Amino acid sequence: MAHQLDETVAFVPVRIAVMTVSDTRDASNDTSGDTLVARIADAGHVLAARTILPDDRTRIAAQLRAWIDDPAIDAVISTGGTGLTGRDVTVEAFRSVFEKEIDGFSVLFHRISFEKIGTSTIQSRACAGVANGTYLFALPGSPGAVKDGWDGILKWQLDRRHKPCNFVEIMPRLKEK
Repeated sequence: MAHQLDETVAFVPVRIAVMTVSDTRDASNDTSGDTLVARIADAGHVLAARTILPDDRTRIAAQLRAWIDDPAIDAVISTGGTGLTGRDVTVEAFRSVFEKEIDGFSVLFHRISFEKIGTSTIQSRACAGVANGTYLFALPGSPGAVKDGWDGILKWQLDRRHKPCNFVEIMPRLKEK
């Protein structure tokens, strides 16, 4: 299916925080984080915050809660820690703060990823959800996976002009009770 943008609708920049989860990355070699930040800027969105954290569930969840409580952040995208090893705890940290999970994100991510890496996509636990009106997306740690998640899903769903629907147009209603 081709992506459709309604050019009569005004673009709305989303304020996005980026979190890299890794025990080995720092600012000098965070290629996945850099890839994500470049795509966010190229799309016209705002980089609201950026951090690199170790694979520590408590620290990841604490940072998520701080960003969820920050009215200057609309969405959080992480890269790393979504695998199957003992140190991969990003998904558990994210799920501990979700109010609602966006199940289709993982399904679509795997469909896109399968086209490129075949059955190896099964080793990723990419996930997404919402908490206190903030979107939360956890992507795997490779630059290729970041490109798949951004180019195939987030670039479109974080653009208010995308039709027939997108995440941005429902942002004002995320806190409804």
